[in-house]
Amino acid sequence: MIDPATQVQLKEAIADCIGIDQGVLDALREEIKPLNSSTRGIQPRATTSISLVGTDGGNNQLQFDPFLIQLVRVVDSSNNEYCLEAVSPTTPIQKLNERQFDAGGVPITALGEMMAFLGVDTLPKLSHMIRPTDRGKPVSPSWVQVYRELVEWAILFSILKKDFGTDTLIVCDGLLRTKVFAKDLFPRLLQGMQERIDNQWKRSHRRVYLAGVAKHSKVLSRYRLAMALEGVLQSDYPAYVEVPREVEEKAYVWSEFARGEDRASEEGGEINKFVGGKMFLVKFGNHRRDPVWPVDIFVPQVTDAQIIIGSMLADATNGFPVPHYPRCLQKAHENAALVDFDFDILQDFIYEGVRNSLGVEASTLDVFQLQDADPAQKRYS
Repeated sequence: MIDPATQVQLKEAIADCIGIDQGVLDALREEIKPLNSSTRGIQPRATTSISLVGTDGGNNQLQFDPFLIQLVRVVDSSNNEYCLEAVSPTTPIQKLNERQFDAGGVPITALGEMMAFLGVDTLPKLSHMIRPTDRGKPVSPSWVQVYRELVEWAILFSILKKDFGTDTLIVCDGLLRTKVFAKDLFPRLLQGMQERIDNQWKRSHRRVYLAGVAKHSKVLSRYRLAMALEGVLQSDYPAYVEVPREVEEKAYVWSEFARGEDRASEEGGEINKFVGGKMFLVKFGNHRRDPVWPVDIFVPQVTDAQIIIGSMLADATNGFPVPHYPRCLQKAHENAALVDFDFDILQDFIYEGVRNSLGVEASTLDVFQLQDADPAQKRYS
């Protein structure tokens, strides 16, 4: 417990800090005030919405020391499964390379197809974050998260090639920007995605739109209070506003994560390597205090923002269990999660695999399973 005298000192110190930093809030309000005049109401549109989601790494780890097996699974809101594989931090990179191509070098997976399109034949060439490690040294599991993200981008790229029966909006989980690709591979992938979307219209007169919705954003976190004070998106109807690039750049430590192709072409110099979307802040509800979500719209489709956000409206209105959040994304998350009975079965596969590898010593594992792995937890009982 903090004693009363200390509480008084802390209260005075906090008040002093706020007084000194008042200018920061004033500056944020000045930066965000122009967005009031740019706010637009959302007009509902009838478009098929589908969502693509990969399993969350933290919730799908099959853990049993010294093993840490992670599942890479990607499904859509219609429960179509595009990928399911098991990877551990110690999986040889060369073995993962071989999974993507047949003996003749022909791609046999979505990731292999994307690698072939980008002209790379190994994962280290695709991403500087995946590289072989020195034997005998601890292996960081973070590269598995990078591999999962690459698979998600590859499957999105693959889906854009298939035939669509109606105009379709593809809603991705997260913003349309990334730093996992090496060199200029991401802008080349974005160009390929745009070509496939254009081909949909040429081939079958179907519009395919692409957007990403995030649960959090540094831009929204930075300006949330300023937006409330200035009345931005405080309307009694669904509304959205485009976020200027200069406002985005002030919210990120690394401004290139907000520097899209549009910004790069204006300034000249270095090309955009990380950003494929233009950010909008969107409120799908009819009340002033309804949640606001960051939405990235594929840069070539920014002029269709009203159509894209309008297509999300009906889906978000029916959002459950999270209100005013796209239902297709929530359904995809439900489909992707491996929980309860499914997860128990997969965990048993780990024990079975270890038991088989131990041979005559397998009985030791049975005793080990009955031991309390964390007896210190009893202090909370």
